[in-house]
Amino acid sequence: MHKKILAFLFSNRLMAALFVLFALALAVGTFVENAYNTDTARALIYNASWFEAILGLFVLNFLGNIGKYRLYRKKKWPVLILHLSFILIISGAFITRYFGREGTVSIREGEIVNRMISDEAYLTVFIDSEESGKRKVIEKQLLLSPITPRKNYFLINTTFQEIPVEITYLNFMLNDRPDKEEAKMADDTLILKVKTPNKEKEVILLGKKGKLGTPEIFFSEGLKYTFAYGSKIFTLPFKIQLRDFIAEKYPGTQQSYASFESKVTVMDTDQYFDARIYMNHVLDYKGYRFFQASFHPDEKGTILSVNRDFWGTSLTYIGYFFLYLGMIATLFDKNSRFGKIKRKLARLDVDRPKVITAFLMLFCFTAFGQGKLVNFVDIQHKLEAIVSDNAVDKTHAEKFGRLVIQDDGGRMKPLNTYTSELLRKVSKRDEYNGLNADQVFLSMLQFPKVWYNIPLIYLKRGNANIRTLIDIDLGQKYAPLASFFDDKGRYKIAGQVVEAYRAAVPNQFQKDFIEADKRVNLMLRALGGQIFRIFPIPGDTIQNKWIATTELDTTGITGKDSLFIRNILPHYFESIVEASKTNNYTAPDLILDKIKDYQAKFGSSVMPAETKIRTEILYNKYDIFKRLFAWYLYSGLVMLLVSVLHIFKQNRFLSISLKVFYGLIFFLFLMQTTALATRWYVSGHAPWSDAYESMIYIGWATMLFGLVLGRKSGLTVASTAFVTSMILMVAHWNWLDPAIANLQPVLNSYWLMIHVAIIVASYGPFTLGMVLGLVSLLLMTLLNKQNKLTLEVNLSKILLITEMSLTVGLVMLTIGNFLGGQWANESWGRYWAWDPKETWALISIMVYAFIIHMRLVPGLRGKWLFALMSVLGFYAILMTYFGVNFYLSGLHSYAQGDKVVTPVFVYYSLGGLALLATVAYFKQRRYLN
Repeated sequence: MHKKILAFLFSNRLMAALFVLFALALAVGTFVENAYNTDTARALIYNASWFEAILGLFVLNFLGNIGKYRLYRKKKWPVLILHLSFILIISGAFITRYFGREGTVSIREGEIVNRMISDEAYLTVFIDSEESGKRKVIEKQLLLSPITPRKNYFLINTTFQEIPVEITYLNFMLNDRPDKEEAKMADDTLILKVKTPNKEKEVILLGKKGKLGTPEIFFSEGLKYTFAYGSKIFTLPFKIQLRDFIAEKYPGTQQSYASFESKVTVMDTDQYFDARIYMNHVLDYKGYRFFQASFHPDEKGTILSVNRDFWGTSLTYIGYFFLYLGMIATLFDKNSRFGKIKRKLARLDVDRPKVITAFLMLFCFTAFGQGKLVNFVDIQHKLEAIVSDNAVDKTHAEKFGRLVIQDDGGRMKPLNTYTSELLRKVSKRDEYNGLNADQVFLSMLQFPKVWYNIPLIYLKRGNANIRTLIDIDLGQKYAPLASFFDDKGRYKIAGQVVEAYRAAVPNQFQKDFIEADKRVNLMLRALGGQIFRIFPIPGDTIQNKWIATTELDTTGITGKDSLFIRNILPHYFESIVEASKTNNYTAPDLILDKIKDYQAKFGSSVMPAETKIRTEILYNKYDIFKRLFAWYLYSGLVMLLVSVLHIFKQNRFLSISLKVFYGLIFFLFLMQTTALATRWYVSGHAPWSDAYESMIYIGWATMLFGLVLGRKSGLTVASTAFVTSMILMVAHWNWLDPAIANLQPVLNSYWLMIHVAIIVASYGPFTLGMVLGLVSLLLMTLLNKQNKLTLEVNLSKILLITEMSLTVGLVMLTIGNFLGGQWANESWGRYWAWDPKETWALISIMVYAFIIHMRLVPGLRGKWLFALMSVLGFYAILMTYFGVNFYLSGLHSYAQGDKVVTPVFVYYSLGGLALLATVAYFKQRRYLN
């Protein structure tokens, strides 16, 4: 009997069932959390014993399969490492849940504390005897939800000084405040019944996790009973003093926080030392990790999140390392399933034109939609006409762009770099109505009132609240600076911006307000001239500070130098007006030369070399990394198509075409290498020091990896080019050069960018797998007696390529998701929080792990089912990428409680797939073995 039980526990059937059950449970959990709260989802699912049983069965199954398939053999080591990685990750999660501790510490400047408030809620009961002076303490950790009365129920029986006491759960109610901010502050309600020999009393407790509960006291039989529901206070084995809290704001703003930092002193019995805590820079001491979470409204105190989970985190990180190693090994080890698929493809060599036709048909029907800009009103046309009619000649604007400027971070760079960054950051464009960045900035300096009313500030799609607040059309992509202020000059989105900046972890909705606020501030500073720091202070050889004309009165500069700084720009703008009429720029050219001479005279010690200035301007002009995204994408997709055709039909033309595309992609890689080296030369440091540079470096390394290892595989090189294009695309969603106005958000971390790049890149192979799955189903509908042998061979080819694509996608998605966990742990002290986005990424991993492992389950084998599942699995990706943003509330979402209507195309696609799959099923059942 026990052999049958073990055979079942170690079976592939159980493994497949666990994948499905786990994914379904996670999916239900995200919707439960959205409808109620995280505690409800935890009570019903994530912390439920049956959910833990699923994880336990996973561990047993993995352990059993190690022995069953003798994975300890040398040729099986990649699969062994993968199985061990998940065993370690699940074990680490178990330790974290049951032995880890999380909480917060709130400290005022100068205050010394040695306690933390738990993140979990507790029922705390003190029973005191006034006669004996003794006390009995009862503490019970609670996880309560209004919809889980059975799980909430508890009964505590105890005795104190021979008096029996019974405490019974009666009810729990969440606060029902409709306003979210009020709901955060309002307490929940826990109702208990307390029974002693001579008294029975109902006790109503107000409290919630994250704050200390309000105590309720009553007396009975000479005993004092004190009840409280809320977080518990834990004593730290050392003390912490907040010496200073620093909240840095962007220049010229009062509420836009660039970063915040706590300067603390750790006081222990044997040592004292100072430390700094800020985002992505934690304090580790005696197993405790302190993270900068938030701060007090008056900026005189800090709120630190605390985590104590050394063993759980360490074990999980070891599991992550094994996971990365095993995943990469499965792609390149010749004995892995991936290696076997490549060998099977090499053996299959049959020409099938119908396969090619079907593949081309699907590519032809692929299209991308594009939104339209709203029409501008007449006044906007007039404003644009003023800009166009007074545009500065491009040659002179280029000379203007060679002036050196000092940015907020002290970097010396050509003005062209600043103007390029300004236009890209504010409008997400490289030019405006045919004017380049230098011409636009010159126009801003000449006509600031005109540009105050021109729609230039880019607004992200999906956040209608911003557009409503500033009173513009909901479909409008750009907003004028004027729309952000009312007729009294009040900032319309001030309230939302303050809330967003104070959030310890802003959600996507709040991030949109932060991005809009940064663009508004950049535009204000550009139009006000505060950023135009082109004048070095004479004699300042220590700080080497450069100033704008608006700062002149605060510097103490006098005499000729003061007159020069004050008058040179007005004189320059007058000469430009005249030059634009006569097209003779001799006078403004001479004025620029005078400014350049002034810079050389007083700022030569910090001015970059002329060759470096020219190189940086060329780097800005050609913007190679942004262009490479499209070039890699088109080259990779076409080469991918040619590679697939070459598999089915080998001829000289296709062979030569593959070599040509290989050469083209290699040439693009050389351009990428040159651009990377250029950035290294211009910046003066290795180009992987910040988020943007990390991204372009990862793209370069990815392409190098693909070219070296895939030199004999067109499919590999083409896929690598596609992945590289996705990485470069993600890098340019945010132009992350830190030189401009401290534009990096507080939470912007290279960990996050790497995590996003890998996950988004994984969608490419999944998309390819979905397309090939559709091709396979289409081919099945074409089956008949005459072509069944031919099409069966081609179906085998396509489905092998599909499995390769899904395997690559699964590897990237898995690594990317767990990298996100590492980033979260380094930033906030927890590597998993059941956020809907990360949960749905895990669901997608489970879905595709099930699809890839179906071949191991006899009842799930077959070409038709695998083709169908490769298409259905893509709906999990669509939910992860799009659906979570609108259906569920979380750190990555836009959901704000509004009703979301599912797009009609989803229902049409499911209906069409059902029809196609039905026809394909009966055809393949009739004609295929």
